[in-house]
This record gives sequence, C-alpha cells and structure tokens, in this order.
Amino acid sequence: MTHDGVGLRAVMRSVAFLTAGALAVPALAACSADEEVAKPVAAQDIAPATRDRIEDGGTLRWAVDVVPQTLNTFQADADAGTSRIAGAVLPSLYRLDSNGTPQLNPDYLESAKIVESEPKQVVLYKLNQQAVWSDGREIGAADFAAQWRALSGKDSAYWTARNAGYDRIEKIEQGKNNLEVRVTFSRPYADWKSLFSPLYPKDVMGTADAFNDGARTKLQATAGPFTLQKIDHKDGQVLLTRNPHWWGRPAKLSEIALVAVPRDKRAEALAADKVDLAEIDPEEAGRITLAAHDKGTAPLQGPGSELTPAKALRSWAVAHGSDAKAASDEIKARKEQRTAVATYVGQQTALRDFVVRKSLEPAYTQLALNGSEGPLADERVRRAVARAINRDELAKIVLGPLGLPAVPVGSHLALSGQPAYADNSGALGGQDTKEAQALLADAGWVPGGPVSEQRQKKDKDKDKAAGPEGKKADSDADTDDGTFIVGEDDKNGEAGRDKKDPKDHAEKQGNHGKQHADDQADKDLDGRQYAPRDNRQGGAPGAYAPKGTAAPAGAAAGALAKDGKALTLRFVLPSGPGSESLRTVADEISRMLERIGIRTETSKVPDDSYFKDHIASGQYDLALYSWPASAFPATDARPIYAKPVPAADGSLAVEQNYTRVGTDQVDQLFDQAIATLDEDESRSLVRKADARIWAAAGSIPLYQRPQLTATRLNLANAGSFGFQTPLYENMGFLKKGAQGAQQTPGSPGKK
Repeated sequence: MTHDGVGLRAVMRSVAFLTAGALAVPALAACSADEEVAKPVAAQDIAPATRDRIEDGGTLRWAVDVVPQTLNTFQADADAGTSRIAGAVLPSLYRLDSNGTPQLNPDYLESAKIVESEPKQVVLYKLNQQAVWSDGREIGAADFAAQWRALSGKDSAYWTARNAGYDRIEKIEQGKNNLEVRVTFSRPYADWKSLFSPLYPKDVMGTADAFNDGARTKLQATAGPFTLQKIDHKDGQVLLTRNPHWWGRPAKLSEIALVAVPRDKRAEALAADKVDLAEIDPEEAGRITLAAHDKGTAPLQGPGSELTPAKALRSWAVAHGSDAKAASDEIKARKEQRTAVATYVGQQTALRDFVVRKSLEPAYTQLALNGSEGPLADERVRRAVARAINRDELAKIVLGPLGLPAVPVGSHLALSGQPAYADNSGALGGQDTKEAQALLADAGWVPGGPVSEQRQKKDKDKDKAAGPEGKKADSDADTDDGTFIVGEDDKNGEAGRDKKDPKDHAEKQGNHGKQHADDQADKDLDGRQYAPRDNRQGGAPGAYAPKGTAAPAGAAAGALAKDGKALTLRFVLPSGPGSESLRTVADEISRMLERIGIRTETSKVPDDSYFKDHIASGQYDLALYSWPASAFPATDARPIYAKPVPAADGSLAVEQNYTRVGTDQVDQLFDQAIATLDEDESRSLVRKADARIWAAAGSIPLYQRPQLTATRLNLANAGSFGFQTPLYENMGFLKKGAQGAQQTPGSPGKK
C-alpha cells in the first residue's frame, strides 16, 4: 500500500491501510438519472492487440510491492497482490468495464437478475454449465452458501474483515437444477452484484480453520485462466501457470510471475531484465521516456539523438538534482561517481526496450481535515480552508508534467466515467479568498490577535505529546524533513502582496445564502425532513458570515488568532520515497492557506507510522492520502463517511471515517441508496449524499491519481488499465513483426 494510493476494500478490511463555500440548492439535486454520463478523464493505455497477433507461451514477470501474506481477499491483511492473484485464478461473477461499470462475466454466468422484489428480494444466478473447479467439481450453490455463511458475520470463529452485503442474505438454495442458485435477501440490497467476486470453493469457506489458516498460503482448487503453482516468500515470487482445465479462451501466456520489487527499485529491475511490467513513479517514468528519446523512437527527435556519455551525464545529473556542469566537475574528481554514471548509462540503454503506459487510476487524492478537535471542529474553518484552495492549480502540478488531463475531481463517491459520477463541488464552492476570510472572521479568528507566550508553549507541548513519532521522525529525516511553519520568514513575498484594504468587503456570493440552502438541502425529494442543522456534528447556529461581511483587514500579513491562540494547523505527511508529489502538493496548499492567515506546521513522519499513528488515530489537522472509486459506492463508501458515534468505552467509533466529520443526512442517504433496487434512483441518492459530504467539508477531493506503468514494447493488452478489470487470458507478447498500439517492430520480449 502507498500513502497516495489506497485500495478501498483493503481499507475496509484493515484500519492500518496505506501503501496518499456556497451551498447552492441545485447542486444538491445533482444530475438526473437520464443525463448523459461523463466520459473517463483519461482512457486506459494497454497496447490493445487481437489474440491472433499474440504469441502462444512466454512468461510475464509482473512487479508487485510484496508477496502477499494471505491468498484470502476477505482477511484483514489482504493486499493488492492478493487481489491480483484472485483475479487470475478465481471466479468473479462480475468484472468492471472501461467506465468502471460492473458487467456480467460470461465465463461463469449465463445470467443473473432479480426475479422477485416482494415480499423479499430474490436473485437467480444461472451458471455457465462448463464452469468447474480445477478438481473437476462443478461450481454450484454449495460454494455460494459456504461463502455466505463465512462472511455473514454470524459466526465469530471466522476471522473476516468485512461482511457488507452478505449480512443481508437470508438463505441460499439450489434452483431447478445444479446450474441455478437462488439467493434470498432479508433486506433489499442494491449492490448485490458486488457479492461472490471473487468466489472461493466451499473447501476454503466451509470451516473456520480452512478460512483463517488454510487459504493463507495455498488454494486447494481454483477456477480461472491461471492456477496457483507456487508462492515463495524467500525468493519474493508467486508463480501462476496456465490452467489446463480452463473452459474459456485459453490464456496466451504460459506463466505469470509476480515478482516483489520495492517501488524505488523498479527502474533498476526493469533495466536488469528482472521484470517486464511494473507500476512506476513519475521519476522513473521520466527515465524511461528519456531513454526512448535517446533511442530515437520518441517524437521530436533528430539526428544525433543516440545516447552519448555527455547526454548520459546530463541525464544522471538532472535525475539526481544537480546542475550538469557542477555534476561534471564532481564526477571527474570522484571515481565512484564515474562508476555511477557508467551504471546509469547501461541502465538507460536497457530501458530503451520499455515504454510508459499512462492513464489515471480509479482513485483520487484528497485533502483530509480532521474535524474532531481544534480549529477544524468548526465547520466555518473547514469551509474557509476549502475556499482558499485552488484545486485546478493542484491538479496541474501533479498531472500537467505527465501529459495527463489536469481535471479536479468533483465527487467523493465516483469518478468521471462512472454512472454515479456528478460534479457536486458546487455544494462547497470554488476558490475564493474573500469568502474564506469572511468565514474565518465569523468564526472569531482575527488578524493580529493577542497570543500569550504561555498559551503558545502549552499548545506546543500538547501537540508534541499527542503526535507519536512525529518529532523523532523529523530528526531522522533529511534536513528539509523537519517541522517548519510555512510563511514565518515570508516578509515580502506572497503574504505581503495579498494584503487587503480594511474597507474591502467580501464578494456578494457564496456562503451568504447558506443557511437557507441548508434548510432546503435537508429535505429529500419526497419531502422528508431530516434532523435540524443545529444538531449536526460541527454545526452551529449562525455559522456563516452574513451578506456584506467585511473580509478581515490585512489577514494575510500575519497569523490569525482567537482566545490567545494562533491559527496554526498540523499538516502531517509521509517522508518515504514515492511521496514526493504529495509533499509538493502540501507545500502549495500551505502557501494558499497562508494567504488567508492560516499557518501550517508540517511534520514528515515515517511511512510505517503515517497512517497507523497519525491518520487512523486522529493525530493530525491536515493530511493527504487517496481513496479509490468503487463500482458500489453505497456499500463501500458508507464506512468512510459515516457519522462517528460514541463507543461503549467512551471513545469515538469512526469506522473508516478518519476525518471524523459526518452527518445524519449522509448516513440516511447511504441507507436509502443501499436499499433501493431501482439503479437510477439509487445513483441519484448517492449523488445527493456526495453533495452533503462536500457541504460538510471534511475532505476535499483534489485530483485523480496518475497511473504510470512501464511495459516491454512488445507486450500487449497490459499496462495502465484505468477502471477495467485486467483480462489475464489476453495478455501476451506480440508475434515477431506484429504491430500493436504504440508498438515498435522487432522489439524484444521475454519468452
């Protein structure tokens, strides 16, 4: 797991997950069900090729972060590697298309539909008559029933991490014959297509011992285009081989080897001919792109574009953050650096055989605002933070240099291209410095307010005690990884340029009609009245500046203060490799906030403690991490945005809502969406829930994460998949002389 890329179902399974305005009434209505669905911001990039152009045989070596600790996707320590193996060797009744929409998988199902809705929902599955487990047994009702019992949550002997959906099933029985499975639900469940994917054999799900321990390291039976041959933790490799009993289109590859390679070592692994396919960071993508230019295969190249020692020197210097001339002088004086350049030249030459496939992940990076305590417990301050941020600029910083569309994300619950997507950011409002300042003034934060030295010392001591490993981590990091306060030394910079005349007034738009809009938003389309706004967490009567409120004079010139305490927010970030873009974005956010008088104290902490000791435990004010989009947001996203409730021991039960911001209205909308069997109506409810989440300002979606994948030039049907479920049976190396998308004839491949 990464800080900037979080697998949603993995998060549901484990708390320790990681591998990063104006409330307008029309915005809450979102778009109607019959409106045209937006297209994905970026298409997948997998070098598509027809199967007749692909060689039979060969081994695809695919980089993964680590060898998974379990093969059971429903256990707490399952990770992306677990899911990748399951996708290749186990049944998935539905798989996602290029728009992130679930589609029936004909390899396992002939049909699946709701055959009864009253008095109870009944789904009838008709199985593909050829679908069998690798031991020869037919896939049938017994497998469905065993998985339901294991995941229903009724038997505590099963160490399951989640039971969403399975807890709504009342019974499972065989239909007219062995190929029919009838699933009866005790309560309506809109996301029934999310169930039984993957489907495990009854031998895995039938007993707690087999579920808890047996399926961690082996699978007695499989039913996919590949089968599990070997899992080797010592050598860091999982070997999948072509399934001879597979009834679908036979796999083109003979083997898929999942090879554990750390993220910061993948360029070296590619160059050393250890892997053929690897997700990479922007820095490594730059190296591969440079190698392609040097080879003369990239656009805009000319005569003399071959890789020379001088070009390699400059490339190496730039990659290591040095000026080319300074690096040249230093390299001449140091033998070890000459060796480093020679090694780099060799790697760059080898990297010519690869290309970077670029798309956008089905995941977005957000700014999380901890609303449980401190200044951000006030919704006005959270809204001020949101109104100060220019999301367009942040998207450009990350995606622009990669040549990807720099489009801000407009939803917490879906991404552009998915049926449930609608841009509901209007419920919060766009960047507006004056509105942000007016909100802060209304919340009592004024520029130049008195700040007692005793109060400052007390607050610093409290923060130091509250943040485990924060200060210690800073001392162990690079010199620029320590705690610092943005804007403290900026005497003549942007802070000075953004001073306001005391006579300036906030623009007559945005939040001024908020209370009225909230009252309207609290009514569902059927006229249902929700709980009064004053009872919401973080809400307060008169929480927004009235029309015409003056923006605080000179707010950007110094920190704001209230009750003797300066307005300073703790910004916690990971310090490890691969998080550079997060830290760049955080620096820009801090500058944006400083313009309205909010200062940020940034702590960079070790990766292994970032989530567990800070995000999950609530020891932060601001943080950056990512959530994936789900094809089933009513089920998967509810725990992320559910209103925290007091637990029996007095603590706050937050599920996966690490911002600690939630409302009764959002919970009710999710509950209605889950129980509504009409797909259009369910999506409409999800969109309204998203608008309410925007309005609460607990998290601010920023940009869709870049998906960069290095692949061999002759590897087809693999790369940056975007939304779509990989089709493992279609992956392979092109035949000699065959042409594929962005393919260079005659390039080598692993056979």
